[in-house]
Amino acid sequence: MAERYSSFEPASTRWLLQRVTAAFLVVVLAFHFFLLHFVHHAYEIEFAGTQARMQNVGYFATMVAFLVTATFHGVNGVFNALVNQGIDGTQKTAVKWVLVVASVALIAQGVRVAIVMAGF
Repeated sequence: MAERYSSFEPASTRWLLQRVTAAFLVVVLAFHFFLLHFVHHAYEIEFAGTQARMQNVGYFATMVAFLVTATFHGVNGVFNALVNQGIDGTQKTAVKWVLVVASVALIAQGVRVAIVMAGF
């Protein structure tokens, strides 16, 4: 029988956050698809409508939380996949910091765009 290997240590903080962010993403994606595919149909989606939705503080906060959660979930998954492939030592440290910097840049740009779209 094959031995199971994962770089995630069960019950660690990163392991828990990966699962919590996955659950959050499933719920928010369902909300997103319901709102933008069933409440508003594709042909009704316009930039002005997006701006109007982003001016709602609850929607704005949900989308920013979605951005932060998706970024963490994706980057944490990529990092652990690379660790599972065998990187360690200096490579692991370099990859970790490149992903951290990329994540911060992605979140900063996403929040900046959200703020502009909301008109805050």
